[in-house]
Amino acid sequence: MSSSTYRSQLERKRSQRVDAEKRAATERSKEAEKRATATRERAAAAASKSESTIRMKMRDSARHEAEADRSAKESASWQLKASNLLKEEVALSKRLDEAEQSERRAEERKRDAAEKKRVQQAADAEKRRERQAVTAARETSRLHAQLTAQLDDHERELLVLRRPRAEKLRLLMLAASGEGDLRVGREQKRIRDAVQFATGRNSIALDLRPAATGQDLLNGLTQGRPHIVHFSGHGNSAVIVFEQDTDSHNEGAVVAAESLAAALAAVDEPPLLVVLNACSSAPQAEHLVNGITSFAIGHSDSIADGDAIAYAARFYAALTDGQSIQAAHDVAKAALLLQGTPDFDLPRLFAADGLDPSTTVLVLAVED
Repeated sequence: MSSSTYRSQLERKRSQRVDAEKRAATERSKEAEKRATATRERAAAAASKSESTIRMKMRDSARHEAEADRSAKESASWQLKASNLLKEEVALSKRLDEAEQSERRAEERKRDAAEKKRVQQAADAEKRRERQAVTAARETSRLHAQLTAQLDDHERELLVLRRPRAEKLRLLMLAASGEGDLRVGREQKRIRDAVQFATGRNSIALDLRPAATGQDLLNGLTQGRPHIVHFSGHGNSAVIVFEQDTDSHNEGAVVAAESLAAALAAVDEPPLLVVLNACSSAPQAEHLVNGITSFAIGHSDSIADGDAIAYAARFYAALTDGQSIQAAHDVAKAALLLQGTPDFDLPRLFAADGLDPSTTVLVLAVED
């Protein structure tokens, strides 16, 4: 049986139980009222000297006691019914949990199968492209070998960046606001929505990590091997602030620029692009392109929360549309300029020596 059916039954049982409990309470009130009336009648009989009055009062007292007994039985009956309904409600709740877990597992299996199919189709497409390129590769291999021999390591890296592999662009998004004064959740939603409507939406994979700690950064780097690392939160020229691993509001965990750089450089495949969407983070971004990452973005001064969100959403939308890193950066700044914000020139893009962000496109179409 589906979870929706169990949920409907559970709501009906809950409504029936609440009604039974109300009826039981009503009957208990009636019982108390009737017994109080019977007590008053007996008191009146005891105070009277008239035999007829005494008999009448005692009859009334007995009648009220009988009515109170009936109300007590009705109350007990409704209370028993409410207890039985509660048991059924608990059993249905357990079945609902089991059904929801089963449906989640089925949905996960479905997604896994779809992802496996997509990966296989992408692999098949890559093999077709490789076969089609064999003839051309043979004709140009000699010239290519001569050119490659003249390139230094940095120039070879540039060629790789200009011709990325046909795989999904992996984006690790870290959001931290321990004091709750930044709308980092809103930023992640805006970026996710912008990417979903971009032409290359099937070519990018988002790893969203709200309330991010330093451990989330390390886990994201080692588990996902991201091409892009995006941090949203507080910071300045020397530090960024992650959250503490606690359920309460907190002042955050301050991480020095040197520690962040060390973490990014520690993995086998450092990210190609690091975006520090934090105030006055441009000096950190500039430092990162000196031997750690190919490109980095930071802000040259304090930036309004809404402007930082708007810049990030437009930047990733343009990037996912197949624009170069430079073009995506310029489009995002233009978006701020069009909405009349004075912060339009605060985002700064930095590139490692010899790399040209205007010729570097990170998103390639991946066949479904």
